[in-house]
Parts: sequence; C-alpha cells; structure tokens
Amino acid sequence: MLLLREAVDFSDVQLLTEADAAGKKSLWIEGIFAQAEKKNRNGRIYPKAVMEKSINNYIDNHVNKKRALGEISHPDGRPQVKPELASHLITELKFTGNDVYGKAKVLETPQGMVLAGLLNGGVQMGVSTRGLGTVMERSGSTFVNDDYVVMAIDAVADPSGIDCFVDAVNESQEWLITGDGRVVEKMQQEIKKTHLTEERKFQMLQEFFASLR
Repeated sequence: MLLLREAVDFSDVQLLTEADAAGKKSLWIEGIFAQAEKKNRNGRIYPKAVMEKSINNYIDNHVNKKRALGEISHPDGRPQVKPELASHLITELKFTGNDVYGKAKVLETPQGMVLAGLLNGGVQMGVSTRGLGTVMERSGSTFVNDDYVVMAIDAVADPSGIDCFVDAVNESQEWLITGDGRVVEKMQQEIKKTHLTEERKFQMLQEFFASLR
C-alpha cells in the first residue's frame, strides 16, 4: 500500500471563532477537506465511490467517536496520528456533490496553540488528507483503488506530494514506510518477547532497512 497525502486549496478553508454557553471562545477551521472525481496536485483521482466509502468509515470510526485527530503538517512516513502531537479535532464531515466539507476545532494542546498562533497571525492554512491505499494507472491517469483508508486530516501551510520515507518506523502500530512510499507491516514479536539490548535492536533495524534496499 502507499501512504497518500493530498491537499486542497488554501482558499477553501475558512477561520471561525465560536463561543460556548459559558462564553468561552474556541477557534475552528471549516471548508472543503477533500475532493473526489478531480485530478489533484499529485496527479491522482479519487473516484467518488472510493472517497465516499473511506470518508463514511472515518466518520463512523473516528469523527463520531471523537477520535478524529489531526496534526500540523504531515509527519514523515507515519500513517496514524500521535495524540500528543495533535493540533485539532475533526468534528464534522459531509459530502456535497464531489466535495467533502469539514469542520475542525483547534485544540488547547501545545501543537494546537501553535496552529492557533499561525491562524490568528494571519497565516492562511490548508488541510490535507493522510491515508493508505493502492493506485492503478488507467487512460493516462492515476486512480486510487477501493482499498483506500483515510487515516487523518492534517493542517498544512505548504502541501506537497509524497516524499521519500527511508527510515520511518512506528513501534505502536507496526507500520513501516519504505523508500518508495510503500507501507508494509513489520512483525516485532521476536523483539518484544526476547530480552535484547538497545544496541542489538538498533542493529536489527539497520539490517532490516538494508534488506529493503
């Protein structure tokens, strides 16, 4: 699978300030968070059926359960969000035509305060999806397949395509991103069950990456 990261235009995201019943103000971003049936900056097309299925799953499993966290910028080669690095919480997502409109609350976390500072300082932020899936070339275009899964929606200032992920390992979720952007699972049961020194663990990791090249 590939780690797919897609951004929407900055002009599609608006900054809002809302107060709760107690008068406490919160910062929000709102606008188009994703698009289907339109070739994006990375040259990929998400069929509406593919995007709709993934977004609906994300709503059920993350948005409705208040688990739809996002970060500032895309991390290097990590599909999932680290809660300690979260800057905002997606609270709403819905399809209107081929566009996915969303709303996110800027959190009072260290990264959320950075995001709030950028927004209040006049920086026009964008949003960008982070997901896993495969692609297929057809009629000169790249289409995302039905196995696509949205992992997060991040706040970005300078969106770009996929970079080279040569040494990204996440212990908690067993993810590994290879140099061509492909995502594979790394089995670590032996390491977890055996008493290895940190030096040996690092050596095994180096050997593993060497085998990928």
